[in-house]
Amino acid sequence: MFTRFRRNRMHPVLRDMLTQNHIRVEDFIYPLFARSGKGIKKEVLSMPGVFQMSIDEILKECKELLSLDIKSVILFGIPDTKDSVGSEAMCEHSIIAETIRAIKQEYPQMFVVSDLCFCEYTDHGHCGVLNPHTHSVENDITLENLATQALIHAKAGVDMIAPSGMMDGMVEAIRDGIDGGGFVDLPIMSYSTKFASAYYGPFRDVAESAPSFGDRRTYQMNPANRTEAIAESIEDERQGADILMVKPALAYLDIIRDVREHTSKPLAVYNVSGEYAMLKAAEKAGVIDYEKVMMETMIAFKRAGADIIISYHAKEVANILKK
Repeated sequence: MFTRFRRNRMHPVLRDMLTQNHIRVEDFIYPLFARSGKGIKKEVLSMPGVFQMSIDEILKECKELLSLDIKSVILFGIPDTKDSVGSEAMCEHSIIAETIRAIKQEYPQMFVVSDLCFCEYTDHGHCGVLNPHTHSVENDITLENLATQALIHAKAGVDMIAPSGMMDGMVEAIRDGIDGGGFVDLPIMSYSTKFASAYYGPFRDVAESAPSFGDRRTYQMNPANRTEAIAESIEDERQGADILMVKPALAYLDIIRDVREHTSKPLAVYNVSGEYAMLKAAEKAGVIDYEKVMMETMIAFKRAGADIIISYHAKEVANILKK
């Protein structure tokens, strides 16, 4: 006799009982882009609904997020000045440090994550100090700078550090730095498997972080490599990462599942700017049911094994879940 799978699908109550993966508003972290000034809320043309904001506007945004039960944000900074080493990122009065302090003072219940990298802060747009001979990032010098940057964020009151530069040894260097500063309980969510992806295009508009030359393939992952992708995350776990991450998400569901099956650590995914922009463009063109496709995409991340979803869709998802 053949199996009648449809028996368990005929009644909506039973279908709901047997649903294996669920989307919760608690699963989401919402990205925010901070810049100096006042009253600034500048929409990014390639990412409808996403803004560069001054700190006063970010505080208004946090109030709205909390009203939707979104209780976590990840911060990216857009500095006024850039130089070859990203000095602004290592200043206690950096835009990110000031934003962390402001949010934690106004909304102490908000869980604040800081993206830890240098691409927004360097005049060349790469993720650390450049080696003049290889024209790539000098790994070990950048590790020292990352530890400095992390300690500044920790002292400002951040709740979690999220290093994204794909430097070898970055988790260990940051862990040593913040532990030495007395922040032994501060978790690290590592961008542990981050691919050199074309899906980041719109992000470089909002973060103003496009490389002035070349690309980031000497330090970010080759999209063609599966076993190396797994090894990257496992290595960051070995160095002390508390949460691992795969970025991008949509084109890398197989890697999310691979990493999930190789670790017991919590796993995050970053639903990146290009993925967001594609859905927005398809909605504008009238070729998809936007809300249904968006929610189907979110459940795909959960089904693949994600515990945490960083997404520009988070507010829209929260509004749907409230219905």
